[in-house]
Amino acid sequence: MMKSKTDEEDYWNSSKFKAFTFEDDDDEFSRLKESRQAVNSICSLVGEDDDDDVEKVSWSGEPIGSISWSVKETAASNQKTDREPAFPKVTTETSSLNKSQSGLSLSSLFKGKPKGGNLQTFTDTLGDSSVRLFAPELRKPKSEYKDLISDWSTEETVQRLQQGKVVSLEKFRSLQDKLLLLDFAVAAHDGNVITAVLIFLKRTLSKEVLFRELESRQTALRHFVHYLSETRDQSLLLELLRSLGRTEDIALLQYKEHKSIADENKRRDFLKSCLSLPFSQEDSAHVQDHYTLLERQIIIEAADKRAERDGKVEIFRRFPRKASILNMPLITTLYYCCFYHYNESEGTYSSPLNIRQTFKILEKQYFATVLAARAKLKAWDDVHALFTSKNWFGVTKKKSPLSFQRVVDILQKNSAPTKELQEYVGLVDDAELRISLAQKHKCHDIVINTYRDMKDRQLLLEYRKKVERGSMEERKIDVLLNNSQIRWKN
Repeated sequence: MMKSKTDEEDYWNSSKFKAFTFEDDDDEFSRLKESRQAVNSICSLVGEDDDDDVEKVSWSGEPIGSISWSVKETAASNQKTDREPAFPKVTTETSSLNKSQSGLSLSSLFKGKPKGGNLQTFTDTLGDSSVRLFAPELRKPKSEYKDLISDWSTEETVQRLQQGKVVSLEKFRSLQDKLLLLDFAVAAHDGNVITAVLIFLKRTLSKEVLFRELESRQTALRHFVHYLSETRDQSLLLELLRSLGRTEDIALLQYKEHKSIADENKRRDFLKSCLSLPFSQEDSAHVQDHYTLLERQIIIEAADKRAERDGKVEIFRRFPRKASILNMPLITTLYYCCFYHYNESEGTYSSPLNIRQTFKILEKQYFATVLAARAKLKAWDDVHALFTSKNWFGVTKKKSPLSFQRVVDILQKNSAPTKELQEYVGLVDDAELRISLAQKHKCHDIVINTYRDMKDRQLLLEYRKKVERGSMEERKIDVLLNNSQIRWKN
């Protein structure tokens, strides 16, 4: 049913809704006025006279002017600019302070005006442990970043390297600056700093320039050679030594490569090729001995391996070999031959006498090795034969290139019985040392005879207390003490 024109006008005039018009009654300004009226009406409802005392709420639901709101607002503004770092995150038990808890309004918090004129309330709120205020974290002063951004001189750079501080060496581009850096590092006498600078120079200079400059700086050169040796940069090290004309060092460096060869035949061939390298006279003799020894060890090892496998040689049945002789030192090889091949003729490779003659082993060293090997086998006839010597009149006498104290030590380490030890303890010249060794190894007869020769009755009486009751030693002491023909000193 259609309404009349009069009814339509009454409807629009009486309704709270208005028809759309382009009149000034519906512009932004009028809506702003209505908003202000609404806010004023709220103030009248809560009964507050001062706008500053009205608690306003942000979109997050937190009171505007509260501590958490101010922190979040400041943090949000910091995220919009890169000039200041963001606030740390606030973690408190209460996310905001309402009006009843804090007693603060917007004006009292930001204008310094406490509600009711009580400044203590504001101070107490700041001191509350449940509420934390955070000031913006300021950027560190540029002086603290000086280590990285400042233009340090070469001397200052070396000083900072000594202090363990991080500095950049890349800014030193000219050859003069790089060499100054190296000279200051050497003058500082700090190996770590010298090595650090050398690594930088190795990376930024050509090999020719680096080698030429190091030649006049011997300290830096030694560090660089050691660095290349430790890092096993053999190719660069050889180039360096060749450029310096150090042929002997080159030869020694090549000789050391034998350590990486596992196969003994290939190692022997390699050592043979090293004989032609330009060694010094002393080093050349050493390399020659090394080659000869390995060649002989290969021959002995092959023969002994067959003999041990066949089981026809008694010494290998009684004392099976515990290790191969290959690549063993010279003295170990001599000991092995004294143990397994002692009675062989001098013409064989495994004869101890042949080894002694070939490698020019000193008499004392040879004697001590033979003595230890034969004592280990309990071959006492061979041991005694080592000391037997005849003079011009045919008188047999025990003689040793070693001191008899050393002889006793070797025999004792190889578990020689007291009977064998006693004979050689008695040959020690010094009386006090002889008594000490005799007491240590329980050679009672040596102690008793020495005290008798010293005509010391009191020492003999004291020693009587140390021997077993009723033993032969005790009876021997009693016989000496009762001998009226001995003139005792005390």
